Amino acid sequence: MKLEKYSFGLGDRFGQQANALLRAIIEINEKGVPVVPVWNKSYREHVIVGTSPEDVRFTADNAVSSLNWTGNYYVDADHINHENVDPFIGPSNYFTIDVSKFIGQSIRQEDIRKFVNKYTTHFRRANILNISKNSENSLTTFYKIASKYLLAIKQAGKIYRHIESIKGKHNFITEISIDETDTPQSPMEMFLILIAIADQGIPIQTIAPKFVGRFNKGVDYEGNIQQFAIAFENHLILIKYMIKEFGLPENLKLSIHSGSDKFSIYGIMKCKIEKHDAGLHVKTAGTTWLEELIGLACTDEKGLSLVKEICLSGLDRLEELIEPYWNVINISKERLPHPDEIDSWSGEEFANSLRHNISNPKYNSDLRQLLHLGFKVAAEMKNHYIDSIKNFENSIAENVSENILKNHLNPLFL
Repeated sequence: MKLEKYSFGLGDRFGQQANALLRAIIEINEKGVPVVPVWNKSYREHVIVGTSPEDVRFTADNAVSSLNWTGNYYVDADHINHENVDPFIGPSNYFTIDVSKFIGQSIRQEDIRKFVNKYTTHFRRANILNISKNSENSLTTFYKIASKYLLAIKQAGKIYRHIESIKGKHNFITEISIDETDTPQSPMEMFLILIAIADQGIPIQTIAPKFVGRFNKGVDYEGNIQQFAIAFENHLILIKYMIKEFGLPENLKLSIHSGSDKFSIYGIMKCKIEKHDAGLHVKTAGTTWLEELIGLACTDEKGLSLVKEICLSGLDRLEELIEPYWNVINISKERLPHPDEIDSWSGEEFANSLRHNISNPKYNSDLRQLLHLGFKVAAEMKNHYIDSIKNFENSIAENVSENILKNHLNPLFL
């Protein structure tokens, strides 16, 4: 199984927008850009919402059937590890192996020495980016990087081989995620990581590094855009080099996590992948759920009342909601609206505060991040929330499709 050049991760917290999401993919394809859909949902999201990996497969298959999609499509076991991979193996054909928690953990010194000795010659002759070749200090750095990352990649190898033993070697896509760590990976670190992946025999097709800046949930990129552009291009160049030198899959490409709403860097990514004839995978998630809330707020008083109830409960439970996402959220409590203000809003006022439109003076990025996390509150409402979405399916679906197509796919690929 070979992943296409351009792929797009479609998050759908409550599994009600599969058709709307696929319509956006169909439209970008009709414009001449062959993007393939990847429905993604993590173990953590399944636990919160009360769904299973089979549910994602079911909704994806139904959307493909109802809209007569004839291209390839994928169901992503998003951010899985050795503890929770098994329920995903049957219904998924794309596995995002997350080994971030093993980064920096101790590993036997003998394993490090063997690895460094095996690849010292490759390191010394590498003529790529700012990777040094011969200095003693650089070899010391190479050893330190191996100490930091080698155990994590060995763990990825174990998980990959476990999946392979059940699904078969060429029957799924493998991505490795190293983005949930403290610091971005340097070119030298990525060099060693990719060597280690090749050494493990993992046929990786996408890799998700941590980039400079913040990729907070549901809002735009925060950081130095020029530094991001340099790092993004460096990774593209390095990947091409490693494919040639180490026999990694020729379609290996970068994956951008928390890719929803990163409007200020979409143009940069588009420019760089075109320049280097590179592929790209962008993973989105909560932006779909937020469009459901915007749609509900603009329907009738019952819809608006439900959205306000979710929002006010989210304010009361802010610390609880932030805890699992602390490293991808940056909420200022002082900038959140007061409950009395929220209670007074019309549907249009609520939508303007939540919709990601920075030119609107009512837009509140802190509220948007809060409600990005607030799907837990809606999940606890069970059928009450789901039935409300179904009652206004057409208008909500239109919002979802337009958001993915106009705000995400078009700027990235057209």
